[in-house]
Amino acid sequence: MTLWRPDPDLIRRPAYLSLAEQIARAIHEGRLQSGARLPTHRGMADDLRLSVQTVSRAYEELIRRGLISGEIGRGSFVQTRRREPDPPYLPERLGEVIDLSILKPVCEPMHLDRMKRALGWLAENLPASSALSFRPNVVFPRHRAVAVEWLKACGLDVSPQNVSLTNGATAGMTVALMSVAPPGSTVATEAIGHHTLIPLATYLGFNLEGLAIDDQGMIPEALDAACRESPIRAVFVQPSVINPTATLMSAERREAIAAVARTHDLAIIENDVLGPLVENRPPPVAAFAPERTLYVTSFTKIVVPGLRIGYLAAPDRYVAAVANRHLVSNWMATPMVAEIATKWVADGTAMELVEWQRAALGRRHDIAAEVLADLPYRAHRNGLHVWLPLSGERSEEGFVAQARLQGVAIAPGASFRISQDEWRPAVRISLGSTTEDELRAGLGVVSKLLLGDPELLLLAI
Repeated sequence: MTLWRPDPDLIRRPAYLSLAEQIARAIHEGRLQSGARLPTHRGMADDLRLSVQTVSRAYEELIRRGLISGEIGRGSFVQTRRREPDPPYLPERLGEVIDLSILKPVCEPMHLDRMKRALGWLAENLPASSALSFRPNVVFPRHRAVAVEWLKACGLDVSPQNVSLTNGATAGMTVALMSVAPPGSTVATEAIGHHTLIPLATYLGFNLEGLAIDDQGMIPEALDAACRESPIRAVFVQPSVINPTATLMSAERREAIAAVARTHDLAIIENDVLGPLVENRPPPVAAFAPERTLYVTSFTKIVVPGLRIGYLAAPDRYVAAVANRHLVSNWMATPMVAEIATKWVADGTAMELVEWQRAALGRRHDIAAEVLADLPYRAHRNGLHVWLPLSGERSEEGFVAQARLQGVAIAPGASFRISQDEWRPAVRISLGSTTEDELRAGLGVVSKLLLGDPELLLLAI
């Protein structure tokens, strides 16, 4: 049993989170060593004059972060080596927290009503093939034809046979990576990029190399230099605002990335989940290099989260590989959800909801501009988030923890860090994940914390 004990005088509300932060800080500072046994839930509760339930929630939070492990019959132990990376968002929304950590579109009762009506329509119009067939080629020909029209709105001209329906963008990018990056190969991407790429690289066995970025995203010269120094098999890019730093890549930059990929015979995976939501954007990278780009888009972040369907457009050389990888990993997209997506694309509902989302996000960005006026954040008016660098010597982990103690959840920038080069702490703040009133209140907390004395943050934890 360790001699270190949390200080009851430093417990703040919510008490479970304040306790978890004290223990986490003791672990990070070495006052609790790996393997140290923590007091029992009852023992800790008695020491701190807290409820057993509060201590249990604190321990659960530490287990979620990978800082402790619980063993039935033995107790709870510190483990400093995390088994899995933490997601940047809260795995479950807690009632007392304004959750600005998870990236999602603005949703109102109207969206639920639309889905209910679509399900009612589906009950009356479900094709037999969508309910009874195991064969993707039997279920999806009509859906692929409609998908081609949606992809035109995204700036891409493809044939139906080059389109696969997927269960959202995550499934699409996973299949794309499986198709072009065999185990042992290297995939280049932005230095600050997609938070699932690091675990995906581990699970699929490829190497990941983060490359320098600027205010337009990946720098072509950095990609060229990386290809000359080591064998790069593919490059993964997010050129249209969905990237953590909310940057929009120019047409010239996209063309330059395509040219480097062509010079070194790289496959390109383009994650464009916002699609037509972003107004006046350049054509996709896929339009500049259609022979080598696997293009991924979806509906979950621009129409309604429950519409978990996406499109993966692949060039001829990868069509068979994509079909095979999709078959073994997903078999096929969920036909009944695909029916709703296809209906909504065909009758204009999908684009109507995209336009609604664009207007709703515009109002959210107006709130951010007002509340964060004195802070140098980065954003795009059609994007779902802002990227906020932390000034001074603020600890990213400490700042995120302090915001949580103030009732606001935000995503730590390090969750998106691919490169190990010099790092400037930052946070990502979702604008669509809650009501406008809660967003204003949450941004107000972040602003006050960042404009205040950073030394005070340490004393409150």
